[in-house]
Amino acid sequence: MSQLERNKAILQKYIPAQAVHSIAEGIVQFDFKLKIKRGRITKYGDYRPPLKELNHQISVNRDLNKYSFLITLIHEIAHLTNWNKHKNTVKPHGQEWKQEFKMLMRPYMTSEIFPLDVMNALSRYMQNPAASSCSDQNLLRILKKHDDKPDILLLEQLESNTVFRTANNRHFIKGEKRRTRFLCRELQTRRQYLFSPLAEVYKV
Repeated sequence: MSQLERNKAILQKYIPAQAVHSIAEGIVQFDFKLKIKRGRITKYGDYRPPLKELNHQISVNRDLNKYSFLITLIHEIAHLTNWNKHKNTVKPHGQEWKQEFKMLMRPYMTSEIFPLDVMNALSRYMQNPAASSCSDQNLLRILKKHDDKPDILLLEQLESNTVFRTANNRHFIKGEKRRTRFLCRELQTRRQYLFSPLAEVYKV
């Protein structure tokens, strides 16, 4: 089996079928190692440049739905192409990266790959993409509708004073909203923390 075919066999588990062939070709073209990681709370993916004569390296969380996975992967490929052109002379998420991301995403912005609700939110986000799709609450909210995680809720779906737990098994009670985030109190320590309304939680 060729490297291209191996790439396609792996990718078909994680991204929309219509994007598999071109992304598999991109892995060969840009010569990077793709690592599929278990879910990380702090990030969806990352990029590491080819230090010490190693390949470029990109990682993406395995627990993302196929639309989030594809967007995250292209986000990281944009870091790779931006590094090839500018090395460390520009900001990681500056105008140069934004242009790379927009250019790489353009071929995938079709209804054959993304459902209409994701397309509409993604189109608005791509006008001025930020460091993470997580920072665009509208896009993140739409993407999470396509998750297959029936036991997970978004914090904004819970009533005030509801007890919930996080993925690392810490228990909190939902409090009032402060501007854009909810003030929640940890039951064990009684300390207060601000949570995004789109934080993934488990109802106790």
